[in-house]
Amino acid sequence: MKNIAILGCTGSIGRQTLDVCSRFPEEMNVTVLAALNEVVELAQMARSCLPELVAIADEDKYGALKEALAGENCEIVAGNEAVAIAATHSSVDLVVGAISGVAGLVPMMAALEAGKDIALANKEVLVAAGHIFMPLVKEKGVKLLPLDSEHSAIFQCLEQDKNVVHSLLLTASGGPFRSYSKDELQEVTAAEALCHPTWLMGPKITVDSATLMNKGLEVIEAHWLFDMPYDKIDVVIHPESIVHSLVQYADGSLLAHLGPPDMRIPIQYALTYPKRQANNLEHIDLAGISALHFEKPDLERFPCLQLALEAGRMGGCYPAVLNGANEVLVAAFLAGEISFPEIGDNMARIMEAYSTSCFDSGAVTIEEVLIADEWGRAQACRSR
Repeated sequence: MKNIAILGCTGSIGRQTLDVCSRFPEEMNVTVLAALNEVVELAQMARSCLPELVAIADEDKYGALKEALAGENCEIVAGNEAVAIAATHSSVDLVVGAISGVAGLVPMMAALEAGKDIALANKEVLVAAGHIFMPLVKEKGVKLLPLDSEHSAIFQCLEQDKNVVHSLLLTASGGPFRSYSKDELQEVTAAEALCHPTWLMGPKITVDSATLMNKGLEVIEAHWLFDMPYDKIDVVIHPESIVHSLVQYADGSLLAHLGPPDMRIPIQYALTYPKRQANNLEHIDLAGISALHFEKPDLERFPCLQLALEAGRMGGCYPAVLNGANEVLVAAFLAGEISFPEIGDNMARIMEAYSTSCFDSGAVTIEEVLIADEWGRAQACRSR
């Protein structure tokens, strides 16, 4: 039996993780749940899986959550430290990091310090602080398992000897605006951006998929996860979302991971690793696929990808600034305050301002990373 904590349980990945756990009741036991402020859904989940601890980050929601769980035999904690407490609970073997944004950084560091194995969906942890996080992973000797479909695919295709790897190829669907001209992109709405052609995800990551920022963040994440230089990581547009990523080897071999666009498959692999388990999810019918298409990303129409790649190569606090600013800019777009192209336009100005006006210390502490994140957010707020 594997005892699991799900941080960010009410988000898209969190809900799908609970679904996977419910399919393997003899092997997976959810002992800890943590969410931001969604009292009703969190209470429903707690009554369903009967965890030992339930955490809510919004301290103002403590009373409502306690009332909703009256009669249930579980500990309830709330406030800024609640999620970190959840991440380090003594019952937990594996922590699922499904919190959206840089808010997941501190609790995931706490889990790591406590020696917990981690299944990571929160890419911002490695984007903002991979240079701090990964050395600690090695020091603590914990398992770090990727939940993203792309990184799970590479993890499954990658051999131990990195010297025989030519490159990693991350696939991207291209989002709903893949074929739009620059003029057409000026007019797209938030509602249109949220209609992803192949994946069902939360609003922030769905917009990031449309701008290709998500793929840029995934390149940074892959750099840290697989200890791979940036010049060996490429992005290819693959609109069908059947090939989740590929590894090209020095002898010319290309290993690809194929599967339906269902996040429960990589989630299940991480939760059952190193075993594979049968399930009743959809399987691919190769004979029913008429064609698979691949193309290069257009960095002129979708500049966020290039900006993310540049931030990754710069290192230090640059990715943290990029990530913080992007969260604010995406929220502004969803609120109708800026246009779709202005996400990239404003991001370019913010990164240029950081490079010309700020001394980058290389971010040797989490506190420095969080300061850089706040700087990026403040600059983005001024451009709204």
